[in-house]
Amino acid sequence: MTAIVEQSGAGPFYRAEASYASVLRELKLLDGESVFEHPGITPWRELRDRQNCTLDTTLADGRFVRLHVKRWKAGWGTRGPRQEERGIKLLQQAGIATVAFAAAGQLPDGRGFVITEDLSGYDDAEKLIERKAVSFDAVRDALADIAAMLHKAKLHHRDLYLCHFFLKTDTPAADVRLIDCARVQQLPRFFRWRWIVKDLAQFWFSTTQLDITDAQRDAWLKRYCQQTGNGLATTRKAVVRKAAAIARHDAKLNKNQPTRNVSIPR
Repeated sequence: MTAIVEQSGAGPFYRAEASYASVLRELKLLDGESVFEHPGITPWRELRDRQNCTLDTTLADGRFVRLHVKRWKAGWGTRGPRQEERGIKLLQQAGIATVAFAAAGQLPDGRGFVITEDLSGYDDAEKLIERKAVSFDAVRDALADIAAMLHKAKLHHRDLYLCHFFLKTDTPAADVRLIDCARVQQLPRFFRWRWIVKDLAQFWFSTTQLDITDAQRDAWLKRYCQQTGNGLATTRKAVVRKAAAIARHDAKLNKNQPTRNVSIPR
């Protein structure tokens, strides 16, 4: 990786992927301050610690580009940018397709950011299945295989909901990208099973919000277990129990944070 400007260590830094350097220069995103001051960056979700934003532009060569910008507020961005960049790279190293990293940085006041390129032509699997643009059965094996690849690579996602799988449906085989990489980590030496179950339960719970049957969920989990060698009965029991706990927690969050699940503008 080659940066436009790079500083290392635990303090402030700005790091850009070499393949995005010319785009960032053209957009005048040359340092951390510019990411927070750029007039074209539009927030679409505001949380206590961060903003999610988009930047839509047509470059000098006529190419339209949409960038996603996650901006952490002062005091919150000291770890987030590094964690998200690291998560993207961990997935890439494991052979799991994900978003394209463009830049990340941290300012002296603790603000931070990550810039990635939009997955043009892909859409949220949850929305695609909900509106019947694709059937769960058609992509079930591909989704199970990615979960298996993740855990076989000794990684866990910690937000493995169906909405974090993005699909491209105009190809003969399911083309899937796994997004939301900020919490991706290597599985800990101890309590690995707990974290694996949590990933699987998050996926299981998210499918209960759609017209997907237990038989379809069981087929997904069976495929996963075939890939990993985990026992199906033991895994299913643990996953269903944890999914019920997630459902209770999710209901509380939705009551207290009604805007937390707002969608990315298309």
